[in-house]
Amino acid sequence: MTASLRDAAVTAARFPLRPAAPADRPALAGHWLRVAIAVAVIGWGANQFTPLLLLYRPLMGLTAAMVEAMFGMYAIGLIPGLLVAGRVSDRIGRRPVVECAVLLSIVAGVVLILGPHGVAWLFAGRVIMGVASGCGFSAGTAWIKELSSPPYSTAHPGAGARRAGVAMTLGFGLGPLVAGVLAQWAPLPTTLPYLPQLGLAGCAAVLVWRLPESRPPGQADGSTRLLRLRGLSEPRFLRIVLPLAPWVFGSAAIAMVYAPGLVAGRVAGPAVFFGALVALCTAMSGVLIQPLARRLARPGRPWLLVTSMALVTAGVAAEAGVAHVGQAVLVLPAAVVLGCGYGCCLVYGLAEVQRLAPPGELAGLTAVFQAATYLGFAAPYLLSVLRGYASPTVLLLGVAALAALTLAVTGGQAARRSS
Repeated sequence: MTASLRDAAVTAARFPLRPAAPADRPALAGHWLRVAIAVAVIGWGANQFTPLLLLYRPLMGLTAAMVEAMFGMYAIGLIPGLLVAGRVSDRIGRRPVVECAVLLSIVAGVVLILGPHGVAWLFAGRVIMGVASGCGFSAGTAWIKELSSPPYSTAHPGAGARRAGVAMTLGFGLGPLVAGVLAQWAPLPTTLPYLPQLGLAGCAAVLVWRLPESRPPGQADGSTRLLRLRGLSEPRFLRIVLPLAPWVFGSAAIAMVYAPGLVAGRVAGPAVFFGALVALCTAMSGVLIQPLARRLARPGRPWLLVTSMALVTAGVAAEAGVAHVGQAVLVLPAAVVLGCGYGCCLVYGLAEVQRLAPPGELAGLTAVFQAATYLGFAAPYLLSVLRGYASPTVLLLGVAALAALTLAVTGGQAARRSS
């Protein structure tokens, strides 16, 4: 019996459901959708800040390094939230953790609205939003998966993971688009962009308040002890998956934050909306490439790994060309290439984790991989700090060379271990 079925059986034994009449089944099947809305709203809040970077920089006289440090502060809150919240939800249940995540996203939005009164508010808001995302994504993803399984649903076994991915992606894509449009053309550009997410988060808190608890308190097992995971010592995880992980969001961050900042002064039109459009192109291309990426994810074959890092290498090299030429319009196709690289890297990493994780360790090993992916958010800040030593073109070419080296090393490891 798999872990998910075992957990479902325990849930059914301790909290028996009355036999559902046919009319009740739509309500039961819709439980996962309420959690998905909450996860999407949290993702909205996480990414709505991206186009506003181009607003805050001239408005508050901030340096490029400071603005990109704000973006990276999100990971400071997200990584511990991601690693800890899943363990906590295993012990106390999914609902309280997701509720806490939604409420924290509201607090973060309010703090970010206070940003023009001092840069510390922006840093604090990003950290709080990171904690909210870590809690919401870990516990929310698990909750969606469990509510998509018996006794709550008879959906396909892989439906839960797909539903969680779609929810996060919709949030990531809609957040910067709506915030960018409001910041560019609506009044109160440092306030109104946050209000839609605050309203939706309030609705999401109500939606999940009375949902069934799929993980009764006290049902945690050894899989929550991340430092004792046997999968962490797996050579393939250490030598292939972990080196690949930072490129997942490192590529996306370069596309969404660093490159638009290089050409912001040359955008002939609405610069903030341009930033929102770049973020949307990056996120959506990362999603649309994933069905094709899953077809390339064959056990024992490095095709998807090679494709992923080749796209990242090409995308960063294209951004170096953009930095040299200075044409803002070229940022969009480069963002599409990097977005595809981000999506392929994510699919490959998750597929490998699912294949390598020993029984009962999938959630824990996935949390470690996801935490490593968010280290990539530091890429724009590191590039800005190093700008005093080399031009953006040279720095991006160096990053492209590092990506090519990662491709050579991990590809070689994968080929040897497949033979």
